[in-house]
Amino acid sequence: MSNINAFAALEAGGSLEAYSYDPGPLAAHDVEIDVVACGVCHSDLSMINNDWRASRYPLIPGHEAVGRIRAKGASVTTLEVGQMVGVGWSAQSCQACQPCLSGTQQRCLSGVTTIRANGGFADRLRVQDIWAVPIPEGVDPVSAGPLFCGGITVFSPFVNYGLKPTDRVGVIGIGGLGHLALQFAKAWGCEVTAFTSSLDKMDELTEMGAHRVVNSRDKDALKAERGHFDFIISTVNVTLDWPAYLAALRPNGQLITVGIVGEPMGIPAGQLVAGGKSVGGSDTGAPHEVATMLEFCARHDIKPMVETFPMTDVNDAIKHLKSGKARYRIVLTNEE
Repeated sequence: MSNINAFAALEAGGSLEAYSYDPGPLAAHDVEIDVVACGVCHSDLSMINNDWRASRYPLIPGHEAVGRIRAKGASVTTLEVGQMVGVGWSAQSCQACQPCLSGTQQRCLSGVTTIRANGGFADRLRVQDIWAVPIPEGVDPVSAGPLFCGGITVFSPFVNYGLKPTDRVGVIGIGGLGHLALQFAKAWGCEVTAFTSSLDKMDELTEMGAHRVVNSRDKDALKAERGHFDFIISTVNVTLDWPAYLAALRPNGQLITVGIVGEPMGIPAGQLVAGGKSVGGSDTGAPHEVATMLEFCARHDIKPMVETFPMTDVNDAIKHLKSGKARYRIVLTNEE
């Protein structure tokens, strides 16, 4: 097959440059996808900058890719050439370790991320067949990319932590992840509160599903929320007044973080014990969870709010993301 044309960082923190590579023969359980669109995520920036000390260069970012299958390996039986699919953080899993056998393939002990396998800032990419999840009718392929990382990251806790339609839910941080969490929680039937420092988003937050908005920088406003919530999901990666949010939980309430805070959270044990409260975390999701999320999105007309850039303007898109002005996700598009 011909070379894949992509955009790669050649060194930590470098601008992306045109890069071409030979993918070699197509493995039996892999599919090759013509990329229609690919979201730009803060995790891409972390990998470009080697913030997690796990990057290898040349590095092709992109783990929110959507496109059509152009070729499939000899052992692929569940997907067809021409089918529209999406790919998230994971590209390979062994299918034999305990996490894989228990249906949590995203935690595979030898799994390979999409970026490590060569990501979606390209005209094509390859992944193992189970990680190419079909796009259902009613889901727009161009804007769907962020669902495969940001979307599943906030959807998975709703399922795995037992969120109920009668629950009172708070969402901390209304950005790329939080704006989807608001939509999911509203469609779930919950009372939804947005915790944000950007009160200029008030009308948008209400439209996306927030019944209430609380200024996260107002200590008195936080204090007034004591004992209100069954479930609070935090999408931020900075240190907050965690005891104040624990105090905002009802007995048996849960504070779940999907943001990777860079320092210990300092959770007071007394607050956990006194109210039977808990603090947890969540990563992404297994392929079957991604498929369920996509069906939920199609049923309730949930979609990311995106700004699009041509794939060739990838560095401009990254600058826009760094500026903090994106509302709410950025998507790169290839000409079909």
